[in-house]
Amino acid sequence: MLAESKPHRGQRLRADLTLLAVAIVWGSAFVVCRLAAAQTGSFLYNGARFLLGVVTLLPFVGARLRGLARVEAWGGVLAGVLLFVASGLQQMGLQFTTAGKAGFITGLYVVLVPLFLALVWRQWPRGSTWAASLLAAVGLYLLSAVEQLALAPGDGLELVGAVFWALHVILIGRLAQRVDVLRLALMQYLVCGLLSLTTGLLFESSTAPGLVSAWWAILYTGVLSVGLGYTLQVVGQQHAPAADASVILSGEAVFAALAGWLILDERLTPWQLLGCALMLAGMLLAQASTWRAGDRGRA
Repeated sequence: MLAESKPHRGQRLRADLTLLAVAIVWGSAFVVCRLAAAQTGSFLYNGARFLLGVVTLLPFVGARLRGLARVEAWGGVLAGVLLFVASGLQQMGLQFTTAGKAGFITGLYVVLVPLFLALVWRQWPRGSTWAASLLAAVGLYLLSAVEQLALAPGDGLELVGAVFWALHVILIGRLAQRVDVLRLALMQYLVCGLLSLTTGLLFESSTAPGLVSAWWAILYTGVLSVGLGYTLQVVGQQHAPAADASVILSGEAVFAALAGWLILDERLTPWQLLGCALMLAGMLLAQASTWRAGDRGRA
């Protein structure tokens, strides 16, 4: 993996606060996305909101698009494809699970990020990271298991989506210090939006009328979750390593559960609450080990 320059404390603090703001926006968006899932197809909805994100960001990019570099173009295409798969699986999963559970399962990418860095870039995790993976796996089962010993369909989709969210966080971490962040963000929105809209028109055309009734959800997530949230993710990851960024962004799970409780009156059983706690403990343990190792490596 490319070496990351060491940011000063002010840059790091701003980056962490930026990523925390992203987690709050994304967590609240879980509830909105779940409500929209009952009104229109997953890919049509994603196509509409990501293309709205393009419209939101375009005035801030403007003429700078003419200087688009090859790494920004191809990096944006790859990031857009990852977003297309991850957001599509997430939105489909929300049709069959609660907003709070979807948020916590998606947050499993906080463990997957250091593991993928080890497998692909040979940055091997410490023993505490393996322990974090076990904690998260047990927590996932307690949170998601139904009456039979199996995951609910929506939980499985969210889990597969977490893999692609992890790959997206790693990719953005590799690109953020090398490119114009606004051009990269715009490219990934455009690719994701076009792929989603095309897929939706091919397979979900019967649900197109639902876009009208879901206009408020498209507006909220298109402007805030996409236009603001994903752009701030790229900005924050300029000065926060991927593993560190992943734990802050995974806080969206907590805000998703809080929003589900406040807005949808969703309830979790004591066993599911224990599962949430174990997943959160696994996330924090994984991050603590990467933080210590990173500080020593940059000393």
